Amino acid sequence: MKNLKYIFFSFLLLGLWSCNEVEDVLEDNGVSTPEDLPALSAGSADFSNYVAIGNSLTIGVTDNGVFRATQTNSYPNILAGQFSAVGGGEFVQAMTADNFGGLSLGPDNGIPVIEGGTRIVDPRLVFNGSGPAGLESVIGPVTVGTNLLDNPTGPFNNLGVPGARSFHLRANGYGNIANLPSAANPYAVRLTGSTPDASIMELALAQSPTFVSLWIGANDVLSYATSGGSNGALTPQATFDASMDAIAGDLETIDAQGVMANIPYVTDIPFFTTVPYNPLDPSNPDLANQIPLLNTIYGAIGDVYDYLGATTGQDFSERKISFSLEETNAVVIKDESLVDLSAQITAVLEANPDFPAFIAQFGLDATAAPLVAGLLGNTYGQARQATEEDLVVLLAAGVIATVDTDNVATLMGQGLSQGLAGQFSAMGVTLPLSDNWVLTKIEVDEIKDATDLINGKISTMATELGYAHFDANNMFQQIFSGDVTYNGFSPNASLVFGGMISLDGVHPTSRGYAVIANEFMKAIDETYGSNFEASGNLVDIGDYPTNYNPLLQ
Repeated sequence: MKNLKYIFFSFLLLGLWSCNEVEDVLEDNGVSTPEDLPALSAGSADFSNYVAIGNSLTIGVTDNGVFRATQTNSYPNILAGQFSAVGGGEFVQAMTADNFGGLSLGPDNGIPVIEGGTRIVDPRLVFNGSGPAGLESVIGPVTVGTNLLDNPTGPFNNLGVPGARSFHLRANGYGNIANLPSAANPYAVRLTGSTPDASIMELALAQSPTFVSLWIGANDVLSYATSGGSNGALTPQATFDASMDAIAGDLETIDAQGVMANIPYVTDIPFFTTVPYNPLDPSNPDLANQIPLLNTIYGAIGDVYDYLGATTGQDFSERKISFSLEETNAVVIKDESLVDLSAQITAVLEANPDFPAFIAQFGLDATAAPLVAGLLGNTYGQARQATEEDLVVLLAAGVIATVDTDNVATLMGQGLSQGLAGQFSAMGVTLPLSDNWVLTKIEVDEIKDATDLINGKISTMATELGYAHFDANNMFQQIFSGDVTYNGFSPNASLVFGGMISLDGVHPTSRGYAVIANEFMKAIDETYGSNFEASGNLVDIGDYPTNYNPLLQ
């Protein structure tokens, strides 16, 4: 469509050439020419020494990696390029060694080798023709060239640290290699140089920046979210507020200008929206052949719920599980917010005189009844099928309907045959997906509530500092709704082909970072009277890639 637009204008110009000047034709058709645009101005902003502070979004993580191409296309580097036309100075980044991505450590006798070897971060993801895949699965083994014992020399204008939460920015020792892996971040190690215990904020302040960008807070909710709500916890709001107040105090000491961004609802990104809650398709004969047996088992457990409901006066209907031969089926999940009925299920089944006959269809003797009753109780005490309000994480795509071999070994150790143990170990089918694979509605609401509080604090802090404020949350919501067009492109939330979010389902593509840089400039224009947008000095997002070739080295 972009090319068709220019073809149309070419014919328009040719048709009117004989009676009009080119500029007149463009003006008559609402098209601005360079002569019509005002000269670029910084307004009241001083970009002479720009420092960017933040997390993975600031360093430019794409495809689950930090590598040279995406560092070049990080939003701070894009901003610095535009700032250079109005007095912006040099912008230095801690560039990686190559385009493989990943990090290595050692060997050196004085440094501990962690995670069982010298590689501590794997190379980037690539598109293998059907979906995201590890680089080495496509091109074969590579040597990770970025070694923490051979870091570049700062100071660095880009102080983005993947994984950093708000409180990490002021943590001394966060970039000290001796503190790996528990109390340091390898990407922070690459920034500290001869001052290994310096905090990220101290590294920033030491440069006396005239203009800063601060984008922090995403990891205060993201690490909890991507783990399905099972890893650690959301950063307490009091901790976040105290961290931001301390950061604000630091920034006030240098009297710099700046821009801050809030954080998007992370549950809207492809990491949480790509895998449906109901991916089990009965057109797959392997599933269809199992459905009658599945419904027999789940029907028996449903009868237990009915009995428990009748005797307790409670409604357990939301826990009932059934599979359809006509429609796609929701995965079975473990919902830790549910009251654990393991003991009650086991007791009801053991007391049922028909239960030994029930298990006989599995080739089990009546003496196995207590074992199987305990197995069903322990497995389904907090089970239910997912609903459209639950979010299945992207990484679950590789495990749904596969056999959990650890669970097979456990069941065999309890006396089940390998075949029967395998039948009860199909993840999301007979074995409920554990908490790390799913965000339940309760967890989704927790994350959104925390995000709103974080964004409120960011907005207040930007106002108090007099900084520009970029509403990234609103921008991402508009883009994910499919209603936004930039330079003829309409990025959206689709994984791989949406153009906005990279192969890891979390971080932007380089084109996405170009969109972000433009929105930062618009916010700066509004606060400082610069005119990047009005003068035509936003970047063309079409100049930035959405995908990187696996052969890029």
